[in-house]
Amino acid sequence: MVEIEIRTFVPDDADDVISVILPIQREEFGIDITADAQPDLRVIPDFYQSGKGQFWVAVKDGAIVGTLGLKDIGNNQAALRKMFVAAEVRGREHGVAARLLDALFAHAGDVGVTDIFLGTTDKFVAAHRFYEKNGFSEIPAKDLPRAFPRMAVDSKFYQRKAAAP
Repeated sequence: MVEIEIRTFVPDDADDVISVILPIQREEFGIDITADAQPDLRVIPDFYQSGKGQFWVAVKDGAIVGTLGLKDIGNNQAALRKMFVAAEVRGREHGVAARLLDALFAHAGDVGVTDIFLGTTDKFVAAHRFYEKNGFSEIPAKDLPRAFPRMAVDSKFYQRKAAAP
């Protein structure tokens, strides 16, 4: 089994993060989006790694193959954003998505985040199953906190209570 390391984002990772996320969005899921339309990807330390937030990468053979962000939205709540795993390391046998999520849950518990929210599109059916299997429940958009950073493409929303400290 190939060793995959989960670690926090460092500024030198910025271009590699974009090179993982954009092809998945554009080529696999046909979402017409650019890096410029996602300004958070250019300022990950300021956008994600502030307050109770954080950003993780999965690294295989020195290359980033997965990403996951946690955006502090105040009131001990956070938004799960930018969860992407390269096709070649997807699936239970690799466990990349599960390990990224474990890092997020551990961090959320350590810093006192009580609720985690996320938005996704109807197209990410496998992601819906993954989130539900990992304790997220679908909620109507009207139940999102006002501070939740909604993306135009998001049409399904989920919430999960973070593990109690």
